[in-house]
Amino acid sequence: MATLQSIRNHGKLLLIIMGIALLAFILGDFLTSGSTFFNSSNQTVAEVEDEEIGVNEYYAAVDQLTEAYKIETQSTDLDEDTRFALRDQAWQMLIMDKTLSQQAEKIGLSVTTDELSELCMGANPHPIIAQSRTFADENGQYSQSRMVNFINSLNQEAESPEQLEYLELTKKVWAYWENAVRLTRLQEKYTSLLNNLITANPIDAKFAFNASKDTVDVQYVQVPYFAIADATVKFTDGELQELYEQKKELYKQKPNRSIEYVSFPLVPSTADLQKVENTLRSVENLFKTGNEEEVTSIVRTHSDPDVQYEGTDYSAETIPAEYKEFAFGENTVKDACTEITLNEGVYSIARLMDCGYSKPDSVKLVAVANSDEETDQEVGWVSISDPYWPKNILEPAFNGQVGDEFTASIGTNEQKFRIEDMSVATPKVKIAIIKHTVIASSQTYTDLYNQAKQFVVANKTAEQLNKSALAQNLTATPAFALEENTHKIHDLKNSRDIIKWAFSATKGQVSGDVYDCGDQLVVAALTEVNDGEYRSLESVKPELALELTNKKKAEHIISKLKTANTLTKAAELFETDIQTAEGIVLSSDHFGAAGNEPAVVGKALTLAANQTSAPIVGNNGVYLISVGEKKASTKEFNAAEEIRNLNFRNYTIPQQAIALLEEEMNIVDNRSQFE
Repeated sequence: MATLQSIRNHGKLLLIIMGIALLAFILGDFLTSGSTFFNSSNQTVAEVEDEEIGVNEYYAAVDQLTEAYKIETQSTDLDEDTRFALRDQAWQMLIMDKTLSQQAEKIGLSVTTDELSELCMGANPHPIIAQSRTFADENGQYSQSRMVNFINSLNQEAESPEQLEYLELTKKVWAYWENAVRLTRLQEKYTSLLNNLITANPIDAKFAFNASKDTVDVQYVQVPYFAIADATVKFTDGELQELYEQKKELYKQKPNRSIEYVSFPLVPSTADLQKVENTLRSVENLFKTGNEEEVTSIVRTHSDPDVQYEGTDYSAETIPAEYKEFAFGENTVKDACTEITLNEGVYSIARLMDCGYSKPDSVKLVAVANSDEETDQEVGWVSISDPYWPKNILEPAFNGQVGDEFTASIGTNEQKFRIEDMSVATPKVKIAIIKHTVIASSQTYTDLYNQAKQFVVANKTAEQLNKSALAQNLTATPAFALEENTHKIHDLKNSRDIIKWAFSATKGQVSGDVYDCGDQLVVAALTEVNDGEYRSLESVKPELALELTNKKKAEHIISKLKTANTLTKAAELFETDIQTAEGIVLSSDHFGAAGNEPAVVGKALTLAANQTSAPIVGNNGVYLISVGEKKASTKEFNAAEEIRNLNFRNYTIPQQAIALLEEEMNIVDNRSQFE
């Protein structure tokens, strides 16, 4: 149990490792072992080809990932964005498992039980295990003994309901890691296979070498498109429609909605502020003069939950920055108090409960073996400000001396610790702080709700809402392309219900309800309904119009350049300068100061020395170029090196192939019906 407690206290993974684990996470055999339970529901949250994902399986995936995330990050309260991110991650991993497993089975790829065991518990475990702080020693290195102790704890017999709950949590942690390794390994096998199939050959290598060995300096005249007035070119609706049809496949879309919404910020009224100030004034004297027990009670009653007094020893580095001078200044005295202040809706007051003493910032602990059959376990350095260590361990640890031993309760068990070492003692203080964030009262909420409701009654269409918002100095904020499974609108809290409404409303309709989005009330209007397979011509018209405009401008520029067969004449004609781009190479799309111009680069490497090109249509304008002598690299051709370089550039192809698998599968997404 000491091992698991250590894991609880030191199980915060590095962010990058947590990212790998979350991306790799999949429920796999752990979830499918309960197939009877999962198949009992005929509610289907998704279909992948002919395989169904039941809503219970989806919820279980979300719950499993959420619990694993809490354990690894030592988080208990997850914000809305994190919860939504975990739901999306669980969904993506379920879909990946279905698609990748189907493909792997077809070609005979698998991760065997023995292979998985070796990857998780062997001498050289998978990086997901090896890089996890869960199984790291005091030096941050992977410890197989910690892994063994952890696995052994899975087989303990629970002696109480609390121990049983603790044991189930341990097994859940292990199931998380085991499944993460399983899917990651399967993914590695699949991508390795693709890497071996998608590889450069000697012909590719020779082409790449030739494309990079020759360089040339180029003189050029650029006539940018913006140099030609838009009014000088015209195109027809037919040309616009023709271009739209040519590029239509680029405009595929999922059903989506666009809205406009008006927000009514929910802020405390003057009466709300005054009420809180009066309350703090009523306990101010006792806070300044009372004993520690009385002060603790006042802070517990009147401060925000995340700011409580627990007798913590603060150093100059760990104390809240705004109180550093107050607590560690030259004139610091015990029981000094600040005045009650109001800053951005938060009332504050602080009292210096103790000062003028020193303690170490950290101690090194060892968990002493409970029997001769066990060995001592190094816990490592524990910080005085570490919020994850309980008070009954921190107090004796920091009040003792090197070599002292003490016993502390951990759940229903007792664990003996030894103080192995201590850092140098530094000045400390104890400070009691009240921070009281003023929130809008129920009366303030009611008044604002009535105001928003009247706005709804007065405005029945999107057009009316927009005009009224303008007249009342309110803002009608647009939100575009909201999909059925979009979780949140901009930074609006709890805005999922607005999205649900948008998919049941008709265009132009104003929401009948006022939506409570935490710190503001919201009224919405549906402005666009897009259910087609492709974005409409009207929605992409601006970008198509720009493309057509530039095309027409290019034709206009080329017609004028017919009279200029040299760079000098072209520069005079368009009143511009001759520029130089040095070291142009075929393997790069970059062309001097002009930027990304692959057509110009390609033409430059085909011209003979001192030859002037015909006009070249580029991304940013029309070019006339003249090249100097080609400079050949003295580097010798090395086929193996070129192949390695080419393969490195293609490293994303396997991942793209996996994404393509999902695109090609017939995936039906019904999540919006259950969230």
